[in-house]
Amino acid sequence: MQTQIVYEDEAVLVIRKPAGLATESAGIGQKDVVSELKNYVAKKNPGKMPYLGIVHRLDQPVEGLLVFAKTKKAAENLTAQLGKGMLKKEYLAVVCGKVPENTGRLVDYLIKVNGMAVVKDAADAQVKQAADPQAKKAVLTYTKKAETGRLTLLAVQIETGRFHQIRAQLSHAGFPILGDEKYGSEESKELSREKKIRFTALCAASLSFRHPVTGKTMAFTQTPQNPAFADFAIE
Repeated sequence: MQTQIVYEDEAVLVIRKPAGLATESAGIGQKDVVSELKNYVAKKNPGKMPYLGIVHRLDQPVEGLLVFAKTKKAAENLTAQLGKGMLKKEYLAVVCGKVPENTGRLVDYLIKVNGMAVVKDAADAQVKQAADPQAKKAVLTYTKKAETGRLTLLAVQIETGRFHQIRAQLSHAGFPILGDEKYGSEESKELSREKKIRFTALCAASLSFRHPVTGKTMAFTQTPQNPAFADFAIE
């Protein structure tokens, strides 16, 4: 099993997803996290139909932490926490270029076109929605952690859970993520090839939530495995 179990009890499963493994529905004959975990749960409880509630996802080329529910009640609780911003996630990203501000907030409007998140510029929400009702507001904040050469390490938090939003928004802002073939610039792709980076240098590095049964705060951290992070001291 490529999926790594970080924590497990009767209500939740916290796992580390490696880069390159889809969260769900990878296609016929391809492995994915959900299939691996359902098989894992089924083997532990033979004769019972395995339940696995999907709370959130990570893009296939992205690594990091995910929580799954093992009961419907836990799934409802965790999904509600996600909607209220109580299920907190922080990502680490290695981006190409020097980020001028130590902190920043990006607000964009995204539409999904041919499997990609496309940024649609607009002066304000009302103008954007009138021009394209399918556009969805995407908001993230970032903090600069370190710089080396042409690369910058960012800590990123999302205020909205949009399709590919971190990758699309950072690229649109002028600092694409190293190793990102879909949203990278020519410069970032060339640098990725030079450094032999195969996967997007984005990691869901920390995760916290209230346990759906006990109410206890659960917090987990993950050190990125992508070699793109080797140029930085990750605490």
